[in-house]
Amino acid sequence: MTKISLTGICAEAVFANFFKSHAKALRNYLFYKYGNEEQAEDATQEAFIKLWENCEKVPLEKAKSFLYTVANNTTLNKIAHQKVVLEYAKNSTVKSSTPESPEYILEEEQFKIKLQKAIEKLGEAQRTAFLLNRIDGKKYHEIAEMLGISVKAVEKRIHIALTELRKEIEGFR
Repeated sequence: MTKISLTGICAEAVFANFFKSHAKALRNYLFYKYGNEEQAEDATQEAFIKLWENCEKVPLEKAKSFLYTVANNTTLNKIAHQKVVLEYAKNSTVKSSTPESPEYILEEEQFKIKLQKAIEKLGEAQRTAFLLNRIDGKKYHEIAEMLGISVKAVEKRIHIALTELRKEIEGFR
């Protein structure tokens, strides 16, 4: 029997498992932060490629942090000083199967537009934390780990986002 010298993230099965469990979350994180789906896909792939190339240098317990840092830096280098435009609402529209009145449907569409504009007005930090929590369902400690900040900082960012959204949209909950 031959001895396998690959350890940690360098083992193909471990890497494949790591990819399956983190690729979607990383892509969503980049999409919510920068508002460009194509760019999020590319940065996610590039981050995993760099992780594979550096697998001997990155211990398994630091692989997630390495992945997010590389992906974030890659995206920052690509967009430089572009304006962030967030179009998540177009991709997450779910039509109801129950018949509603035309007035209700119109109000709902107007509210969605108002909400999207209000979210776009949020600062990058607040928008990212808010969307990771409300859209992806990430817990505060998960968001803190992804962003490399404390849980208290995540709480504050989401609180500020909710406060700003309430100011923009009367009756927002």
